[in-house]
Amino acid sequence: MFTGIVEELGRVDAVTLHDGGARLAIASPGVLDDAVIGASIAVNGCCLTVVALHDGVWETDAMTETLDRTTTGGLVAGDPVNLERPVRLEDRLGGHLVQGHVDGVGTVVARRALDDGSARITIEPPRALMRYIVEKGSITVDGVSLTVASVTDTTFDVALIPHTLAVTTLGSAAPGTRTNLEADVFAKYVERLLGRSEAS
Repeated sequence: MFTGIVEELGRVDAVTLHDGGARLAIASPGVLDDAVIGASIAVNGCCLTVVALHDGVWETDAMTETLDRTTTGGLVAGDPVNLERPVRLEDRLGGHLVQGHVDGVGTVVARRALDDGSARITIEPPRALMRYIVEKGSITVDGVSLTVASVTDTTFDVALIPHTLAVTTLGSAAPGTRTNLEADVFAKYVERLLGRSEAS
């Protein structure tokens, strides 16, 4: 479980494709302070497992399913990535509850810079995700916990403060950028429960 508060902007060191997926090496000394083999780290909002550690670099295996259903399959050496370790029970919940299970990939369709140094971006998600996205609700974009600023029938907007722009990959998000999206898990549980109630 994560909170969507990015701890570090890491960098992809290498990607090695193999049958069934890929091995990614990620340079990120910050999140490795207490990392062990088998630990989880969210990479652009996708929960991955540490399988090797060495000199400020950690490695993870991404299966074909992950490569196909997230932006992980498009990563290449040199790409920046948002990184977050799992939340601990004694930590403050600064964002919202994030599972690290990507629901779909959206596309940035517009970006507007504002006078105060912030920015507003418009994202088109897969249509199936729109039912979970509500104004002032929570959404995770590339692992970043954000508040939905507005919603249309096919898109939603988020507002990014200068700090978020400076310390996450969203600082370079432009029209055409693909982003990992995770809807608020509570919305999915509510839908499931209501569906069962109507069926009974």
